Amino acid sequence: MEVKAIARYVHISPRKVRPVMALIKGKGIDEALAVLRFSPNRASRAVAKVVKSAAANAENNLELARDTLRVSQAFVDSGPSQSRMQARARGRADVIKKRSSHITIVVQGE
Repeated sequence: MEVKAIARYVHISPRKVRPVMALIKGKGIDEALAVLRFSPNRASRAVAKVVKSAAANAENNLELARDTLRVSQAFVDSGPSQSRMQARARGRADVIKKRSSHITIVVQGE
């Protein structure tokens, strides 16, 4: 049985989230949360929140045991980005893209 949890419009670039997602693919829920807890990246907090949500969905909605759950899929898509202007020398301006992410975690249990 597969259970999915999605966090949308997370204010962090998908490029910064992808290495964190690679750390937890294929791991059990408790092991994935332990890896994320000691990861220094800011993205690990957002990913841990989604992993906990997917585990709770599996436990409450489908009554699956927590110790049988594994992260079968973990991926991040880019959300909408906001454009900001930054003043530069000689009256010029640069565009700064404030990127956002959609984080998806799929948990599989028996």
